Amino acid sequence: GMSDRSKIEWTDASWNPATGCVEVSEGCDHCYARTFAERFRGVHDHPYEQGFDPKVWPERLEQPLRWKKPRTIFVNSMSDLFQDAVPDRFIMNVFTVMSAARHHVFQVLTKRPGRMASLLRSAWWEDNITAMTDDPRPLPNVWLGTSVENQKWAGVRIPRLLETPAAVRFLSCEPLLGPIDLRLATAHACTDPRLAARQERFDARDRAHLSVTSQQEIGWVIVGGESGPGARAMHPDWARDLRDQCNAAGVPFFFKQWGGRTPRAGGRELDGRTWDEMPASEERDLLRSVVG
Repeated sequence: GMSDRSKIEWTDASWNPATGCVEVSEGCDHCYARTFAERFRGVHDHPYEQGFDPKVWPERLEQPLRWKKPRTIFVNSMSDLFQDAVPDRFIMNVFTVMSAARHHVFQVLTKRPGRMASLLRSAWWEDNITAMTDDPRPLPNVWLGTSVENQKWAGVRIPRLLETPAAVRFLSCEPLLGPIDLRLATAHACTDPRLAARQERFDARDRAHLSVTSQQEIGWVIVGGESGPGARAMHPDWARDLRDQCNAAGVPFFFKQWGGRTPRAGGRELDGRTWDEMPASEERDLLRSVVG
């Protein structure tokens, strides 16, 4: 359920306080996590004895607090924190741990940004987070992202992500199943004015430390092709176009893989080079230099 090291190129470690999930869109069709988990269904005492049925693991909540060396942690690589099966209170517990473990950077990725936006903007959430941290702002070490596999889902999910208070917002365009114009998807974001005002106050105070600005609503974009048996091919122009959009907007761009029969099959180079850009995180870099 936890691993100090991750094979995923854009993170250091994974932490799975929840496992299992329910499919929501085309991007889920060849889910690596489901394929992996279902191999162990029925294996007595195995973490995936229940296969890919959703399950929460309260006993795993404190794992990141035991990891002393600062790392970037992908939260629920084997699940979706904001699916219906995970109770509000458990999500709050996950955020409580992330708040306590400020030496780590946490990356939370969901295909359900509608629930994320409504929960993280609720009075219940604000009251609890403020009581806990004495600070109404989004946690500075938590990046919130959504997966978008094509234009349709970009149009549905990106506006919800933009309504979510976050230190850094990011997109995972993997598996990329069609072209995406990010300007189209972001133009329709209807942002609540109260939220915008709060985000601007946050930006002004933390501009020195965080990569979020009012202009730059998306702070990072990851692109990758599907891998595994029957992987759907990603057209090179879809990847190039997203890279060009990011470069033009000054948004860090990360090219994870071309994909194919195996994740490594097509390599990681796009137009003769690798793209490993990440959001600036002075706090993280500072900690790394101090801790070594």
